[in-house]
Amino acid sequence: MPVEEFVAGWISGALGLVLGHPFDTVKLLGFFKGMSFPIASIAVVNSVLFGVYSNTLLLLTATSHQERRAQPPSYTHIFLAGCTGGFLQAYCLAPFDLIKVRLQNQTEPVAQPGSPPPQYQGPMHCAASIFREEGYRGLFRGAWALMLRDTPTVGIYFITYEGLCRQYTPEGQNPSSATVLVAGGFAGIASWVAATPLDVIKSRMQMDGLRRRVYQGVLDCMMSSVRQEGLGVFFRGVTINSARAFPVNAVTFLSYEYLLRWWG
Repeated sequence: MPVEEFVAGWISGALGLVLGHPFDTVKLLGFFKGMSFPIASIAVVNSVLFGVYSNTLLLLTATSHQERRAQPPSYTHIFLAGCTGGFLQAYCLAPFDLIKVRLQNQTEPVAQPGSPPPQYQGPMHCAASIFREEGYRGLFRGAWALMLRDTPTVGIYFITYEGLCRQYTPEGQNPSSATVLVAGGFAGIASWVAATPLDVIKSRMQMDGLRRRVYQGVLDCMMSSVRQEGLGVFFRGVTINSARAFPVNAVTFLSYEYLLRWWG
């Protein structure tokens, strides 16, 4: 099993996060709050995503990354490989994403003399507190919504990227840097437009349980949200998600492609 895709995904994921973290966090609190933890975790998650995607394509088509420009895989294979990568990524991401959301939503100020300390002192304390108060399953709160979000949308993500690269690249050649940047950016937007409804549900379920259980599951969370706030609730945050998605995924794909060419 080739490991270059895992390493390239690791590095490109970290670079994309550095660029996109302020956009991600502005939905909640401060620009760089809780950044050290996601930098460490997203590298692992992105490594799984790109590694599984590329190696699944290898199993489906028997062509390596370097050979796929001359022998492009079908969009069906791309979608299936993307869905496989998205599913496994979501499983790895669930605890990390939960801790990130809990830390970013923590509204207590930094402890001052005479004031109560924040509920969570950091990522490890947050993980230990969730495990102690909510059990092992608590670390995977919102995981089903995350898997439902990422499995099809990552398929859409890679189909959009590959489709745009093929559209603007002569047959058999590698796409230019400009093409990779544009294709990666629009792939990020397409996937986030599709993902935002379940991202809203995922975040609500991750915050559920801080004081008392509100939702009984993904479907209950969806129905309750619609009853209370209408269908528009599913598109809350789509603008900031899209604004973040373009530069992050443009940089992610550019660094990923060039790392593989450099090693190839």
